[in-house]
Amino acid sequence: MKVSDGFDARRLRPRGSGSWRMRIVATFAALLAAFGILLIVAGVSSLIGHPQALGELNASPAGAAVIAVGGLFTLYVGVWIWRRSRRRQRRQGDLSLSPHLMKKHD
Repeated sequence: MKVSDGFDARRLRPRGSGSWRMRIVATFAALLAAFGILLIVAGVSSLIGHPQALGELNASPAGAAVIAVGGLFTLYVGVWIWRRSRRRQRRQGDLSLSPHLMKKHD
């Protein structure tokens, strides 16, 4: 077996630059989801009958419902952004192979 002096196995899958941007985006998305959960809790607690959570903002049932729906939307957007950023973080280290080169499972 021939030993090649110029072969470096680390060149086959080069390590990319740091993914700090995706980590920051994932952290921001997690904070957004947590804020959505807090808004949901504040809106539901006001609907149940404890309106001291946000003061005059959700004193009426309609305002509390708006706060709860806004919290649901904020939670949804936060989870959606978090999942996209996590998917991009994991995809960066993969090998770039065409789908037709992969093994076919029937």
